[in-house]
Amino acid sequence: MSDAVAVCGEEVRVAAIFEPGKRVRPVWFERNRRQHKVVEITYSWTVREGAVSLFCFAVSDGEALFELIYNPLAGSWTLAARRATP
Repeated sequence: MSDAVAVCGEEVRVAAIFEPGKRVRPVWFERNRRQHKVVEITYSWTVREGAVSLFCFAVSDGEALFELIYNPLAGSWTLAARRATP
């Protein structure tokens, strides 16, 4: 398999858990009518764009790695990138 990164930049539907006092945690997301269960969050970080803090997650569905970005101001999720796992 290739380890090439596909840059996506598409909005996706995400189910996430918002726990009091904790960070948001994505559980699954849909892309091309397929639901991907998040089996692991490999890394998370925050990026500031002006006055907005974007919450970024590197996640795996067991088959590929994905980068999800949550914008709390817009209430939207973006699939930023996808990488097939070896």
